Amino acid sequence: MKLENAELKNIERIVAISKAAFDSDIHVGASEADRPPDYDSIPWHIQMKNEGHLMQAVVAGEIVGGAILFADKDGETLYIGRIFIDPVHYRKGYGLTLMKLVETFYPGNKRIKLDTPLWNVRTNAFYTKLGYCEVKRDKELVYYQKELD
Repeated sequence: MKLENAELKNIERIVAISKAAFDSDIHVGASEADRPPDYDSIPWHIQMKNEGHLMQAVVAGEIVGGAILFADKDGETLYIGRIFIDPVHYRKGYGLTLMKLVETFYPGNKRIKLDTPLWNVRTNAFYTKLGYCEVKRDKELVYYQKELD
């Protein structure tokens, strides 16, 4: 897998994957209203691409997922806005591979922060498995952090 800056020509495919991935959350406890903002918006994804936050995950020339990443100005903290894998590629290790690539994408990065819905058993177990530690939670979200070597 390669993680690279998204290309404009691939936005429709990336948005279709985002939509399919987040729509699949209905199978792990989501209600119809529990989708991230703009998860299915082409203009929003174009904006994220133009600002340098949208990445595409590519395997053998096929886009299989994506990520929205925000690096702090200090260059030491990365916030993962979201990651997503096409559901047709679930259970192939692509999510794990994508997270490993995200963790090394920005040189000098010392920590990663992210949040995920409290109800999402699948993502909470996934981030814990990858060594992310819960730092707080509220009524809706669990906040995780991982210190990098």
